[in-house]
Amino acid sequence: MYEIFSSYRNEIAYTVVTVIILLIIQLILKKAAHRVGQRGEIHITRTRLMFKYINILIVLIAAFLLSLAWGVGIAELSLIFSSVFAVIGVALFAIWSILSNVTSGIILFFSFPYKIGDKIRIHDKDMPIEAIIEDIKSFHLHLRTLEGELITYPNNLMLQKAVSLVEKDFLTDEGKDAL
Repeated sequence: MYEIFSSYRNEIAYTVVTVIILLIIQLILKKAAHRVGQRGEIHITRTRLMFKYINILIVLIAAFLLSLAWGVGIAELSLIFSSVFAVIGVALFAIWSILSNVTSGIILFFSFPYKIGDKIRIHDKDMPIEAIIEDIKSFHLHLRTLEGELITYPNNLMLQKAVSLVEKDFLTDEGKDAL
């Protein structure tokens, strides 16, 4: 056992330092996302979604750095990452709307002025919608019309259409009784 530690001493030390630094960075990013969520009065489920994105980012960075530490060369690593990203790129091009909605979900997390419970109006010439925001997911919003109809509206369309606030925090106790 001692022989293993002595022969891989540098790699083990680099691994420990990398993991500690990445955990600290992850903690800082999560605190920042939590702070943004609190300041913007963003629902906790949306903040937790950002936590998942942060975790994925940290895992990808860790895989890259630890691969370098354990002897995978830059040429091999670049070949692996370029192959993986080429496959992902082709797959995402085939389903670009999903990528568009996820990206829009991230943008909505940081800059969407409306919250869960707000009554909004989407100004669409083909299908105007007036509804209450029930939930904001990674791909779409759940909107409930006053007639009780549930509409799932894609995040990317929320960035493309004009949206106005009709009533703030409609889902108070009185608003829930009205539904």
